[in-house]
Amino acid sequence: GASPKLILHVKLVGEAAEILIKKLFELNVSFDANFVRFGVAFHDSGKIIHSEELSKKGNLHEFEGEKFLLENGVDEKLARCCQSHGKWQTMNCSFEEYLVALSDKLWKGKREELLENIVIDKVAEILNQDRWQIYLQLDSCFEQIAFDGDSRLLQSKNN
Repeated sequence: GASPKLILHVKLVGEAAEILIKKLFELNVSFDANFVRFGVAFHDSGKIIHSEELSKKGNLHEFEGEKFLLENGVDEKLARCCQSHGKWQTMNCSFEEYLVALSDKLWKGKREELLENIVIDKVAEILNQDRWQIYLQLDSCFEQIAFDGDSRLLQSKNN
């Protein structure tokens, strides 16, 4: 029951996620890329119910999305992305959930420094490498994704 606008949104967030996934694979980061892909696909499921939040700010879709997915047999860890993509600052998230939340910011050109730093710190920890070396590599990736945000937003608004 997803609208074409919601499907396009998922596609555009997915483009950002794929660039992140590719970069993390290049760095040899061990993580569940398919979780990130499914998390991106599911994160705004609640907007099927609260379609007004496709064009207006709101977070009613977060709880409703998780509930909807759980009722339809989706694994609870994946269904949680409905809430964690918006509440990553107050929830104890997995690395993959942070990547879903970051993809949902970067796709539209928004840089969220705190979230980016969490991802950078986690990658440095996973790889047991210097944080600043990781920062240099990931920051340029984040900037590349954000740079194309205007064109993605334009696609989103034209639909």
